[in-house]
Parts: sequence; C-alpha cells; structure tokens
Amino acid sequence: MRGALVKRLSLVALVAALSVTPAVTPAVAHAQPAVAHAQPAVDPQVALDSYRTTAGGPGAALHTHSRTLHSGSASITENRPITPDDRFRAASQTKTFTAVAVLQLVDDGSVDLDATVERYLPGVVTGNGHDGTKITVRQVLQNTSGITSSTSDPQPQPDGTYTLRELVRAGLTTPPRTAPGTAFEYSNTNFALAGLLVEQVTGRSIGDVITARIIAPLGLTRTEYPRSRSMAAPFVPGYQGGRLGPFFFWLDRTDSVEPSFIASAGAIVSSQRDLSTFQRALLDGRLLSPSTLRQMRTTVPMPGVPADSRYGLGLWRLALTCGGEAWGHFGDLSTGHSSGTFATDDGRVAALVTNTIVLTEPATTRIQVIDAALCA
Repeated sequence: MRGALVKRLSLVALVAALSVTPAVTPAVAHAQPAVAHAQPAVDPQVALDSYRTTAGGPGAALHTHSRTLHSGSASITENRPITPDDRFRAASQTKTFTAVAVLQLVDDGSVDLDATVERYLPGVVTGNGHDGTKITVRQVLQNTSGITSSTSDPQPQPDGTYTLRELVRAGLTTPPRTAPGTAFEYSNTNFALAGLLVEQVTGRSIGDVITARIIAPLGLTRTEYPRSRSMAAPFVPGYQGGRLGPFFFWLDRTDSVEPSFIASAGAIVSSQRDLSTFQRALLDGRLLSPSTLRQMRTTVPMPGVPADSRYGLGLWRLALTCGGEAWGHFGDLSTGHSSGTFATDDGRVAALVTNTIVLTEPATTRIQVIDAALCA
C-alpha cells in the first residue's frame, strides 16, 4: 500500500485515530459551495480502478444514484463483481445508526443533547480523570468528550461476547487528553457509551432499538445488527494481504472479529444499496425532525483529514470539488472491509466498498472516489 499516509484507524481499525486540536468551534453546515472553484470532473470508473489498484484489494465497487461500477473481484476463489446487495461489515458506518437512535430519543423527549451523561448513566463515566457530570450527550456523539479509543483489553463474558458496559469501562482506563468540549478525537468508546445510553433509556438492547426504529421501517433487508460472526450469503469476503518471501497471498479475515467487541461503534452488517437508502432517508428527514437533523449536521473540524472534512453527531461532512457538500461516514475493520457511503441534499448518493482494510491512504483516496461519483 502506497501514497500519503493519513491515520484513520482506531483500536479495532474502525475509521480514524485522528490528531487533536486545542479548541473546537462548532459550525452549522450550509448548503453553499464549500470550495472556491469547481474542479474538472474525474471519471468515477477511472477513480475506482486507481483506488483498488493502489489500495491493493482484490475487488472494489461503487454504487451511485445512477449506476454501479466494479473493479476486480469480490472473491479470490471466483471471478465475480461485488454487487449492491452483497453484505459486508460496515464498521464505523454503524456510528451514524447509533447516533440516529440517540437523536430519535431526543425527538421523543427522552434525552436532552446538552444534559450530562451522568443523568442517564449515573456513576458510569468516572475514574482516571473522567467525569460524567462534565460531559454532555452532544459531546459524546460529536467525539469532543475527551474520551479516547485507547483501552486496556476489555474482558469477555464466558461465551466470548462483550457487554457495552465492559467496553466503556475498558475505554475509560485511559485518561482524557483534553477537556470535554475542547477538541475532536475520534473514539469508539464514545459510541459504546452512546449505545449504553440508549439501552439504559429504552430498556432494550441497542441492536433491537436500531432494528425496530431504523432497519425495519426503512425496509433494509440486507442490514442487521449481528448476534454472531457469520454473514448470510451473498456477502463480500474480507481479506488481509501478506507476503512470505517472494510470494504474496490473501488471508481470509471475514469472521475474525467478534461483533460485540465493536458493538454500537462498528458491528452493523449491510450492503451498498441499503446504506444508500439509509443515508438518503436521513437527509430526506424520514428519521429525524428538521431541528434535530440540523443539530446532527452542526460540525466541528476533523484535524488530519483532507478535503475540509468536518464531523457532526455521528455524521461526517465532505466538501465536494464541484461545490456543495456530502454527508455520511466511512468504515474500516480488520475483517478486511473498508467502505463509505455519502449523500447530498439534492438526491445524489455514492457507496464505496473494497474487500481489504485500507491501512494507509492510497494514491487515489476513497474521498476522491466518492467525490468523483457525486460530481460526475
């Protein structure tokens, strides 16, 4: 893997362990162009082929509002393209689902964004410099809580699964590097905490809440919050490349991660078509009230990420070279899946997936592929 390095992985390789700035200034996203000059259009197929080649995966696919493009193969054992309905591990795209679940509780009047997490999870966020009386729900979803993704190893239950409470406990063993509300730092622990909050408020598991409130109403038949490592066919196998002397080989990593270990930060299994439907429904106002959606799209800077990226409440904003912006999330997992789905307010959508984890930014980045698809 080659190209400029952009650090994008957390403890379990879910999108980004990003650098921290000393201050965060929230900004409400606008519909005006986010770049000064439109750039020449890039052919999406050329961008996709370059991304797959330089990222090193066996295959990649780009599903848009108007077409599906393929590069390479979904599997190393058969020559077939990745299709829009093939399941894969969406990794940190799960964060947007979890954020929507919390924000629906805001719309219900059950949760206050600016209340502290102590109100909903008394005594949970404490120790090692953490104080739940000073961290708000908004800061948790915005990754400005000061809680990092650096953890001691969480302890599994006898059956090998992990509870959200244990993931949060392990995540809080690392002291905060910044005070709440002062800096962005990408953190899986924040979204384990968000999932635990949903469970506390509703009395149901976060998986059941996401299924009942989002997956089922939208008819996302290829999407699930999994209870086991297996995926129903057809699915995209995930690979990790390796070398033994002069020989290069692919190692199948599809089922290598226990889903409850990444839980509400990264467990969801989905497809490009379903993720496109989800992002469109979110921007179309079918999941949240207009006022709450505006809160979700109130952003802070994401240091270390190119293309003027900013982060809202479990939602990533990309500035497009053709003007305007797109909203969505990327996801990476050591099972061998890297993906991203972004949509615009005027109905365009682009979903990208490759069947290896992209540890370093290739010569053609996934941001450039998404941009090419939305600007074509």
